[in-house]
Amino acid sequence: MSRTKIMATLGPASSDRETLAGLIRRGVRLFRLNFSHDDASGFAPLVERLRRLEGEMDAPLTLMQDISGPKLRTRDTGRDLIEVGLRDEVLLGLPETDPGPDVPFLCLDQPEILAGLAVGDAVALSDGMVRFTVARREGEGLVRLRAETEGIIPPRKGVALPGKRLPISAITDKDRRDLAEAAGMVDCVALSYVQGPEDVAEARNILRREGSNAPVLAKLERSEAVRRLEEVVEAADGIMVARGDLGLECRFSKLPAMQKRIIRACNHVCKPVIVATHMLLSMVEGPMPSRAEVTDVANAVLDGADCLMLSEETAIGRSPVQAVEAMREIADEAEGYFFESGTADGADYADDPLDSVLASSARRLAETGDAHALVAHTMSGATARLISATRPSRPIHALTPDDGVRRFLQFSWGVLPRLVEDDGASHLDRAEAFIETEESIPSGARVVLTAGQPKPGMASGPTNVVKIYQK
Repeated sequence: MSRTKIMATLGPASSDRETLAGLIRRGVRLFRLNFSHDDASGFAPLVERLRRLEGEMDAPLTLMQDISGPKLRTRDTGRDLIEVGLRDEVLLGLPETDPGPDVPFLCLDQPEILAGLAVGDAVALSDGMVRFTVARREGEGLVRLRAETEGIIPPRKGVALPGKRLPISAITDKDRRDLAEAAGMVDCVALSYVQGPEDVAEARNILRREGSNAPVLAKLERSEAVRRLEEVVEAADGIMVARGDLGLECRFSKLPAMQKRIIRACNHVCKPVIVATHMLLSMVEGPMPSRAEVTDVANAVLDGADCLMLSEETAIGRSPVQAVEAMREIADEAEGYFFESGTADGADYADDPLDSVLASSARRLAETGDAHALVAHTMSGATARLISATRPSRPIHALTPDDGVRRFLQFSWGVLPRLVEDDGASHLDRAEAFIETEESIPSGARVVLTAGQPKPGMASGPTNVVKIYQK
């Protein structure tokens, strides 16, 4: 059984029905819609296609809207490529400060960003390949940069300001429109360029005004967000380690440890964490990953990632289905090693110590009692995530009457979410009825189940029962 979840980014290479069906057959249940490249009306036919496949293949799917955020990018001034040598100087400024075609000039139409730049600040362009330091200010809306590396800068390249808190919201006017228009289409939202918990709160408010309770995941791409890691993790429903832009915000040597700290922080509070960017980049063009990529994917699993995301590999790559197959094989091998070396305990992961004890006890009973599976009845998803954090070797069947909870649980490691009817039966009775009818659980097998047994006169209650059940 595969436990680490895989998310596929959809694009030109993976939007046709045959490829989508192939991805679903390989176990993909999480799909990313990148709103940097389209809007709700543009994605509507793809969403309809996915929903039809969902019913035909009896495979519940979770669609994640990834909004653009305030991506800083130079404007096209009509110049050719700018070649920069070490210690060369170029100007960075507003359109009206352009000194003319004979002077190397980079145009950034963001007056608030330029106003905040100070001497000594770092500026990176072309995915960090060309780096500058602010040498001096030349006036209102114009600064002089000194090159710390050499390279070539084409028009319309991304700009990063490592370590700088940006005086702008993480949510642009386009994002606000996209959130409102896609509120009924998607199951969760990924928020780009988060700097603090206030960005997450703003996105939630927009969604609530549209009548949506969609979970909000924070993409960690800014050093400011990492500095405020505990606050951001507490505010968000899940976290994405977006290593592309995050890698521009810090020295390359710091990124591996930073990834591990973020994963550990999410594991500690039982919130799903996704590792993304350049996981199997070689497979955009080639038939197999590099050795370094294989090791990178395996280490993300061993670090505790709930989910791994493919970006260009499935969006524009030559073989999207092969990329998923390769990632699944690597993750399965890493999980095998993980179980050889011991599992997590998770005893201190919840706010309520009793919840942690129940989750840890369920895992220990399943392991020592040779149970076939664990079954958790959960209204909010919290119990299933707690059990997931203990990393049991047995599958976790999460039963919930809430379809939104079911779809978001698909991010959590080892969890198989199931929708159950809210028929008035007790949670315990529902769990036992599921075990009796579930074909993947053989007759005579032991199952460890958790449920809430309410007090007399109460309709429901928190999880307070751990039981060994024999089918």
